[in-house]
Amino acid sequence: MTKFTARLAVLILFLSACAPAATPMVTTSSPAVLPSPVVVSATQSPEPVDTPAPEPTAQSIVPSSQQPAGVLTLPAGFGIGVFADGLAQPRMLAVGPDGMLYAAERGAGRIVRLPDRNNDGAVDTLEVVASGLNAPNSLAFYKDGSLYVAETTRVLRLSQPDASGVYSQRDEIITGLPSGGHSTRTLLFSPDASTLYVSVGSSCNVCNEQDERRATIMAYNPDGSGGRVYARGLRNAVGIVFRPGSNELWASNNGRDNLGDEQPPETVYRVKEGANYGWPICHAGRIVDPDFGSADSCSGVETPQIEMGAHMAPLGINFYTGNNFPDPYRRGLFITLHGSWNSTVPVGYKVMWSPIQADGSAGAAEDFISGWLTPNGNVWGRPVDVVNASDGSLFISDDRSGVIYRVYYRASEGA
Repeated sequence: MTKFTARLAVLILFLSACAPAATPMVTTSSPAVLPSPVVVSATQSPEPVDTPAPEPTAQSIVPSSQQPAGVLTLPAGFGIGVFADGLAQPRMLAVGPDGMLYAAERGAGRIVRLPDRNNDGAVDTLEVVASGLNAPNSLAFYKDGSLYVAETTRVLRLSQPDASGVYSQRDEIITGLPSGGHSTRTLLFSPDASTLYVSVGSSCNVCNEQDERRATIMAYNPDGSGGRVYARGLRNAVGIVFRPGSNELWASNNGRDNLGDEQPPETVYRVKEGANYGWPICHAGRIVDPDFGSADSCSGVETPQIEMGAHMAPLGINFYTGNNFPDPYRRGLFITLHGSWNSTVPVGYKVMWSPIQADGSAGAAEDFISGWLTPNGNVWGRPVDVVNASDGSLFISDDRSGVIYRVYYRASEGA
């Protein structure tokens, strides 16, 4: 090799090493392409965050530092980034009294805390606060700071955290919940913390249950006593939440399968104590089940607040409570759609939202984030839960990719 060719080879290697890597694109639902979220590196100072920030503004939101693994489409002005990755089936989320995000890591059998102490829009480190659990699906903080965790057949109360946040005390609060069938359990405390709600899905697609707790939302005292059926006829109410400023309990519900691609619709209900929501004889308050229903099966059955396409599998739901998103997203209900298995054409795999008026009335649901289902039918993500972050952004878990995303709005990107 001549000296010239040797120098040329070195130059080519140097230029290759300096070339920027291609990054995935985040698009908007309008024809314009939303600029990729700003990457805040270790050598950069993040955009300032007001401390304290009781009412975050668009200028206080710091973009997440990693881009998603694929192309996601959001409304103009919104950005999405990876807040935390490398998780084993992250399911339901909660923000603790310390303002930090906690996740039920179902595949690893543990609860993790995910702090962002430097406010750069990405987790600093993964902190395990409870391990050795059996497929935990959800978690809820009680007013005394203890953490309730739902496995399939029991609810645990974790307390007495040490200096690292690891809970040293573990008590069984509820035991003997039914196993099999729809096996995930979701927890929620009432606004006054006097009642613990536990959703218990059906054991089957459609059947007459022998256990009255199936296809219900159960209510208990915080110590696990006084269990009773709060509402029935909900085939699988995975997402439960109270509308802020009210005592209205709302729930997502997964409709039955094997009735074709178009029915019954997936639904969100405003849940009333003692009410019947139809399953297995009536769906969406108006569709008589062809196998178990009769002419009057929908008489006295509650109707949904929101209907969506069949088989999309709504899981987490949450009302937006921050001040960062613009109208009409404020007060809006965000719904994660885990995706279908019983549809000839895959559907779901996205996040929708519904505008909510001050009186609680709901508008039609529409797409907010899509793209986890690609045009050629491949699925690279499955949204599970959505919660409000303390800075006005949203966290969304994805148990397919093992990721928690952070969604934010920047006024400059919406112009």
